[in-house]
Amino acid sequence: MIHAMKIAITGGTGMIGQALTKRLLNEGHQIVILTRSPKAAAGAVSYVEWLTDKATPEQELNDVDAFIHLAGASINEGRWTEERKRVILESRIDSTKELVRIVRALDSKPDVVLSASAVGIYGQDRHQTFTEETALPPTADFLSHVCVAWEELAQPIAESGVRLVHPRIGVVLSTEGGAYPLMRLPYQLFGGGTMGDGKQWVSWVHIDDLVEMFLFALTTASVEGPLNITAPHPETMRRFGQTIGKVLHRPHWLPAPRFALELALGEKSVIVLEGARVIPKKALENGYKFRYAELKDALQNLEHTN
Repeated sequence: MIHAMKIAITGGTGMIGQALTKRLLNEGHQIVILTRSPKAAAGAVSYVEWLTDKATPEQELNDVDAFIHLAGASINEGRWTEERKRVILESRIDSTKELVRIVRALDSKPDVVLSASAVGIYGQDRHQTFTEETALPPTADFLSHVCVAWEELAQPIAESGVRLVHPRIGVVLSTEGGAYPLMRLPYQLFGGGTMGDGKQWVSWVHIDDLVEMFLFALTTASVEGPLNITAPHPETMRRFGQTIGKVLHRPHWLPAPRFALELALGEKSVIVLEGARVIPKKALENGYKFRYAELKDALQNLEHTN
């Protein structure tokens, strides 16, 4: 039995933050949500103001055992205009700098900090397989640049003697948000098909495994540094779409060519047109057991519980 912890979460109102909060509460942990707009405590959840001019969150966080840092503007909302890209990057820079400041200011340091990142850090590569041990390629695109900056800014936490983990999150499969509802919609309308040439990789993870891998990282002292939050069997986009079609009993026939996606999404089209084959080597080596290692099982679960 894991002892009850007090865990502070940034970005706690997003899809991942809400799923984590629910699971951690079920385990008996106490949750502190860091937010610009705090409200009254509710049961085992309390709220602390941060990222405002008057906020001094460190005064209320000295007894926190762990931090989970998820804060950052969504990459999925709207087109990637220069202004939107600035918001995406600066939201991660500003919040991570503040997290580092808080941890440094605490008299009693947390045992562990999970500072989120993403598999976008590996860039776009159709040929190489990436594990946590793979040397990072040069930051050739916007997402890899954001992820590298995100991780580097958190490094002073490790230098202060706190165990620091960077969960590099893949494409999260959930019916509550993220990419999956958008990917399945064309199939529900009998218009599903391959996006681009279908050879690009989708390194995916079921939301339940993502939550359990975060808990695993919180409680496994041997886990530090990058941790790929992906299922062990990534799929090509073509196979991914075919599997959606099979699970939904819909045809996979109407392709979305590259030029059409680039026209519709602009620079953000890289999310669906490119990717990297990412393997969760560290989780497997440290004994994590996946609930949904195969895509078909993951999608059938989501559709069964939807």
